[in-house]
Amino acid sequence: MSILKYSVGIDVSKSDFKANVSSIDTEQSVKVKASRTFVNSASGHAEFAQWVTKNSKDCDVPVHFLMEATGVYHEQLAWFLYKHGHRVSIILPTKAKRYLQSLGHKSKNDRIDAQGLARMCAEQNLPLWKPISAQVYRLRALTRTHEDLQVQRTGLIAKIKSSKYGMYETKKVDRINQKLLNVIETEIEGLEEEIRKAIEEDELLNEKYRIINAVKGLGLMSFAVVVAETNGFALFTNSRQLTSYAGYDVVENQSGSRSGKTRISKRGNYHIRRILNMPALNVVKYEPWFRGFHERIYSSTGMKKKAYTAVQRKLLCLMYTLWTKNEPYNNMQNCRDEIPEAGG
Repeated sequence: MSILKYSVGIDVSKSDFKANVSSIDTEQSVKVKASRTFVNSASGHAEFAQWVTKNSKDCDVPVHFLMEATGVYHEQLAWFLYKHGHRVSIILPTKAKRYLQSLGHKSKNDRIDAQGLARMCAEQNLPLWKPISAQVYRLRALTRTHEDLQVQRTGLIAKIKSSKYGMYETKKVDRINQKLLNVIETEIEGLEEEIRKAIEEDELLNEKYRIINAVKGLGLMSFAVVVAETNGFALFTNSRQLTSYAGYDVVENQSGSRSGKTRISKRGNYHIRRILNMPALNVVKYEPWFRGFHERIYSSTGMKKKAYTAVQRKLLCLMYTLWTKNEPYNNMQNCRDEIPEAGG
């Protein structure tokens, strides 16, 4: 029996990563060759590459690497492998979790995850990873810094307002807080201008922004954050994967005759959920289709928050549709997708 492919599953964390080298033969039998932990650093990446070469001795057999999209911790390793000409695939954590569950794994640790990823990579023909563009990477750094400053701005405003009701005057503290607030607001304005430039200077981003901006309520920042956090929707083949990635997937709590509360998982990218709060309010106000959609959800659940969450999810799917189909916005047709209308 000859080996068809070597597969390397990698479970990445902030400080280190677990790796598993497996092989699959002509009879579709998957065998573990080696497992080891490496430091998540430049020296650790180089040592890892040598170790993989040592444990995949047949040079004529392809080697395929697979890892999960874990925030930013996997990025340097993925770039290292890509630059050295290796085949790399990156999948969403929910997809990896469901595969491990299908194997009957009841326990979970880094070693099991790495081995499961190696087996998944051996058995499946996964699409190759395309690195995030320099412009989108820049956009993500800008939008996340903008978000951090917005949080600080909100905190300072609250402190300045609350000090007015204190028992004693704190003029020195008030002056410092006001000065800090002025600086932060200036930096926020500068970041928004940089974000605008980043979009306008990129032909693809500028074209997509003109299409998506036609939705009344979706502005520059909501577009920038969603595109930056999804790498231009590169990891997704359908809108269900996208809503799961953003934490908008619906979790049911039902067994037999008992029916518990239905909610969204919130196990996903919170940057996306945070930025879509205000656009959801705006599209309900300005877009007739979304207003009717919100009213249907609200009338069936009696919960405004649930209705607005459903609007956020639908809005995210609309952005995905407009991006992938590259077609003008039509508020009656584009809004229909396969996501159920139940609130989260």
